[in-house]
Amino acid sequence: MGRGRVAPNPLVGALIVHKGRIIGEGYHRKYGEPHAEVNAIASVMEPELLPESILYVSLEPCAHFGKTPPCASLIIEKKIPHVVICNTDPFEAVNGKGIEMLQAAGVRVEAGILEAEGRLLNRHFFTYTEKKRPYITLKFARSADGFIDGTEAKPRAITQPLTNVFTHQLRTEYAAILVGYRTVLKDDPSLTVRFVSGPAPLRVIADPELALPRTLRIFNDELPLVVLNRKMEGQEGHIRYVLLREDLRGAEALSEALYRLRINSVLVEGGAAILQQFIDAELWDDCYEYLAPLLLGGGVKAPVLPVVPPAETVYKNDTDTVVKYTRSTE
Repeated sequence: MGRGRVAPNPLVGALIVHKGRIIGEGYHRKYGEPHAEVNAIASVMEPELLPESILYVSLEPCAHFGKTPPCASLIIEKKIPHVVICNTDPFEAVNGKGIEMLQAAGVRVEAGILEAEGRLLNRHFFTYTEKKRPYITLKFARSADGFIDGTEAKPRAITQPLTNVFTHQLRTEYAAILVGYRTVLKDDPSLTVRFVSGPAPLRVIADPELALPRTLRIFNDELPLVVLNRKMEGQEGHIRYVLLREDLRGAEALSEALYRLRINSVLVEGGAAILQQFIDAELWDDCYEYLAPLLLGGGVKAPVLPVVPPAETVYKNDTDTVVKYTRSTE
């Protein structure tokens, strides 16, 4: 329920159970606001039952002062005797310290319950923390004959407008959205969330030589924008310029810059060249391929996955199908 609103923090939910009855629940609603354990404890109408209750939480309670006080301290203060956890927190300031603090106070702690489900829930957070890069999802639409755009000067829509609803819902689930120079130049996109309600991702464009015309919509709508480039660093109004590392190229440089910006997940929407860079560098986790019956007869070839992982159909209407590939990195 906190997806899109808590990054770079993890998604965390908590339940408090007294003798088989749920007496409290909560989740981390927004970055900088109280954590799941705090909200769950605050929701309990009979606080005298807490010393006889079990707290279930999807991630190890924090043991450090960050934006909020340590949750482990609150659990100890409220005399909750038993805590059940899906995953330990790999974040350096926590990473077992929350469990140690609870156990030192006499709290019984069980960890590793529904561990795989917990990691799936927090795949963005775990990838960012453990691999030092954002969780990277690729997305493109392909015609039946294998093109993502036609030969015309203006961009060619591959899927029908109804499919845009799925795309915009997808955007709300990521910390950032990234497109390359050619896509911005040809499509003149706004990269906003329009057809659903939900948080908008930070818009990021790759413009290495700062060659894009400033008349394009994305520069003039006053919404936050990050421009990854090789020319300058700094802030101009709503636009932040971020230098790419000189010793890195392609997808590696883009991924490193996003990590530096504390972006823990990114939806890469194109174009073909930038998508293929991420594929060739093996820097991707999910890929959404939109399939439409349209025949273009020529144009920009769709990116190619060298080894196609198992596919899952995640959306379908009268004409379009969206297939999701998840890459195994084990």
